[in-house]
Amino acid sequence: MNIKREDIIHLASLSNFRLNESEIDSLGHDLQDIIKYISQLDELKADDVEPTYQVFEMENVWRDDEILPQEADREALLDLTKEAKDNQIKVPKVL
Repeated sequence: MNIKREDIIHLASLSNFRLNESEIDSLGHDLQDIIKYISQLDELKADDVEPTYQVFEMENVWRDDEILPQEADREALLDLTKEAKDNQIKVPKVL
């Protein structure tokens, strides 16, 4: 695959990059090398290789939802706040 100068300028425009003349030429050579390197994957014989969806064994661990008794009650928690109003914690405005 041959990368044209116009392609590099178009990619730079899409990426909001400003390139000078030497950078355009250098980037063209670099992209060409990258594409050659990646195209080596086409030469691999992977017909008998099973796809890998995860690198290591993982599975969801499920547990039953269980309501446990809490040691703290509403009044004790509200007493810990700086300011409370109508059984709610009053906080400063965010917006």
